[in-house]
Amino acid sequence: MGMGMGMGMVVTVCLFLMLGFNNIKYGLADIGTASSYQPPYTPTKCNGNRADQFPSGNLFASVSEGLWDNGAACGRRYRLKCLSGNNKPCIGGTIDVKVIDFCSKRPCPSTIVLSSDAFSAISKSQKGKINIEYVQI
Repeated sequence: MGMGMGMGMVVTVCLFLMLGFNNIKYGLADIGTASSYQPPYTPTKCNGNRADQFPSGNLFASVSEGLWDNGAACGRRYRLKCLSGNNKPCIGGTIDVKVIDFCSKRPCPSTIVLSSDAFSAISKSQKGKINIEYVQI
């Protein structure tokens, strides 16, 4: 086996790994649940009463203990997709939400609690709980 053959194999493996790792973040999505909450949305655990914490379109969320990470979750963004729920609630597509708060209810009703605008962007229903796929972006 000549030197050229070995180098070609290394290049091929490297290209394969780079292409694979490029798509891997979507392959590692987590499964959880989402519910909605209504205003008032302030004060939040992340930024109190600051008006500039809310993203355009009001696509934001509170997260449960499992995602809160002692407050490090503040400002994180997640891409969500509705998978299922009662009465076929899912609207196709994904939404991107920004974490602005820690779920205030104990126990938290779902993995991620969405603003009413965010919830209605992926679910036909405003009440209840849906099953979601989510990934940090």
